[in-house]
Amino acid sequence: MCERSQEEGSALKHDNFQDSSTSASHFRKELLPLIPALRAFARFLARNPSIADDLVQETILRALAKCEQYEPGTNLKAWVFSILRNLFLEQVRRAKKEQEVLDTYAFNVGSNTTNAPEGPARQAVQDLDHMLWQLSPLLREALVLIGAQEMTYEEAASICGASVGTMKARVSRARTELLKHASPTLQ
Repeated sequence: MCERSQEEGSALKHDNFQDSSTSASHFRKELLPLIPALRAFARFLARNPSIADDLVQETILRALAKCEQYEPGTNLKAWVFSILRNLFLEQVRRAKKEQEVLDTYAFNVGSNTTNAPEGPARQAVQDLDHMLWQLSPLLREALVLIGAQEMTYEEAASICGASVGTMKARVSRARTELLKHASPTLQ
């Protein structure tokens, strides 16, 4: 009877291994198309392509290592973006210089653009970049997630650990602030 239990246990372990192997493979396939969006968000946060690539790599490694914590049927994009965001904030906190880091990146406007437009379009992009960095980090983050990353308010709220109403308010305030910065003569 013990032998049979051990054999059944061994068969169950083998089946669980196949199930976990299959689900891990499926998880990787779902994760792969998210990499470009992760890179874009990481570049926004880090303001440096090499740091952004390191953030994305570490995010993917953490997601793969903790894939058993992901609940199938929930939003994988929001889950992975949360990992990326938390990783970035963790790195900033570790240095205990969050404001200095953001200020340093804010002054490096457009220094790492490879396919930058020329003439007035380039100036408009630089102006927008400058105005974005005048926003508070919370407002800037909300606006980029909703506007540039085209996430839903629910996804952005999940990533930022805030309510949907808070995200809507942050985006609204960010847009109002951008309008003030864009047209100071209207005030």
